[in-house]
Amino acid sequence: FFVGGLAGMAAAIALVARWTLADPALPVAALAFAFAGALISPLLLISDLGRPKRFIYMLRVFKPRSAMSMGVWILMAFSAAVAPAFALSWWAWARPESALAAVWLPWLLWPALVGAAVFGLLLATYTGVLLGATVVPAWRVHHRLLPLHFGIAALGCAAAALEIAGFRIASLAALGWLAALVETIVLAWIELRPRPADAALRHGASGRLMRVGGATAGPGALLARGLLGPVPAAVAFLGGTLAVRYGWLAAGKASALDSHAALDAED
Repeated sequence: FFVGGLAGMAAAIALVARWTLADPALPVAALAFAFAGALISPLLLISDLGRPKRFIYMLRVFKPRSAMSMGVWILMAFSAAVAPAFALSWWAWARPESALAAVWLPWLLWPALVGAAVFGLLLATYTGVLLGATVVPAWRVHHRLLPLHFGIAALGCAAAALEIAGFRIASLAALGWLAALVETIVLAWIELRPRPADAALRHGASGRLMRVGGATAGPGALLARGLLGPVPAAVAFLGGTLAVRYGWLAAGKASALDSHAALDAED
């Protein structure tokens, strides 16, 4: 959820940076994060599934109505696009005077960049769809919130990673402000609209994770950005967002064992 989201939105940032002719090193760095995420995400998914064969078996079928099946294929398509996008983008940055960079590279780079960005956007938001398309009470009642919440948080994580890498660009800072503001709103929404179905988001170990993570990624990151600068804010946002992801998972497990939550989710 965390690594794939960051990687997907980093690819989207790379496309915009290349299109707007920003710092030429920015799209290369963004695609480096995206490529790293494309390498790590399948390993994390295989770890969740338990055995590598299960991942391979999922590639034998294509089920548009299954969020899990579509997620696996989105990850594969993203990986297939981001690898050449990163390689070609690095070549264009490192060897701008070469004949390949001047003549052939644009024709090869742009399709790969667009593909990586499109599938990156899907990769960053499908996890929210995956959680919402279940009968787990804490997830089911927030099925409309989760894709937007995960997508904006992933965009903020990608911007934060690039700021930590040394890029001080106004557009990245704006994304940081936006993502932290959205995390603040999500935290307030969950706290001020309590329901039995999502009680695990506010109580127990999962509730503590959600509150600490949400406060760090939301109000904490906003204060840090205003008072301390972009790097402390970026670190706070990344750490808080990771905690929130664990909080959503823990809350889902807790709510699945709560009969009151299950009855409320059916209303």
